[in-house]
Amino acid sequence: MVSGKRFKGGDRTMSKADITSWDENILQVSVPMDSPLRQVNSYILPDEDGRITIIDPGPRSPETEKCWQAILQELGLSWKDVRDIVVTHHHPDHYGLAGWLQLQTGCKVWMTERAHAEAMLMWGSDTDINEVLPLYFIRHGMSEEWSSGIKAHLESFDAQVEPQPVVTYLKEVEPFRMGGREWQLIVTGGHAPGHVSLYHAGSGQMICGDAVLPQISPNVSLLPGSDPQPLQTFLQGLRELGSYPVSMAFPGHREPFTGFAHRVSSLLAHHEERLDAAAALLANGPLSGFAVCEILFRRRVTTVHQMRFAMSETLAHLAELMRRERAVMIEADGAILFAASESAGDHVS
Repeated sequence: MVSGKRFKGGDRTMSKADITSWDENILQVSVPMDSPLRQVNSYILPDEDGRITIIDPGPRSPETEKCWQAILQELGLSWKDVRDIVVTHHHPDHYGLAGWLQLQTGCKVWMTERAHAEAMLMWGSDTDINEVLPLYFIRHGMSEEWSSGIKAHLESFDAQVEPQPVVTYLKEVEPFRMGGREWQLIVTGGHAPGHVSLYHAGSGQMICGDAVLPQISPNVSLLPGSDPQPLQTFLQGLRELGSYPVSMAFPGHREPFTGFAHRVSSLLAHHEERLDAAAALLANGPLSGFAVCEILFRRRVTTVHQMRFAMSETLAHLAELMRRERAVMIEADGAILFAASESAGDHVS
């Protein structure tokens, strides 16, 4: 059984398994992952009978398997005490261990149908994304130096998401009960299609995954076969999330934080500034997406992983500029360039 003392008081109490108690309702667990982030926040919510719901268990690796064994031992629990696993979105650092944990516990794994479809796009048995994405980047001007490493980089995540879970779908119109309380589901996108945040109106607590992060901006990626306007979707989701009165936000990375509405406003402003920066580059003449990416993210990209995120985010911003009629796409000989539109001075939001 989970000790009641562990969940009381709201003081941050660190255990041997790197568990932080925020109040009697939520435990934060730091689960290891690869750099640059190095850890992902998983959350444990105890029910009245001592069983628990796990949110975002982390990527699969021998280290994370041992981590969860140590966590349950520290809390005096066994595998059978895990009632449910909830996954906010399909990225490996949130979704990856869910299938392995399901094998240990026999519990349900919950995520939205849209998020599960995105998992299948990336890691389904019949996906071709590992071949399609490098070619997509090449059409947008990516150099051989970078594009040659994309396929192997994508394949490196396979071990982090196997075995994949049997999923039960969350329904946005229905509250989800965990930790002895009813939580409202708020489904947004941009960072990840079908991303679900969970909001408890009585306390003002928001478990927001990667939809809103402190200190760092969630990546917004344009990928073939996925959302064609991810930045528009992300900005709409931010505005929706920002409308909720939040007393404490529990993110997927970094520390839980207050000032949720201010953080949402900062992220909205950040992307408007980046859109303006990209538009200013196009004003000097047509450029490939890769050329824009190199300027916007220079000195911040040193690995293939970082380049994939930077390139996909650049393309998301260029797609939004096109939607706002501030840019146009030019296709020639299989290559794609972007140029300022004649109506670039008229900003359409």
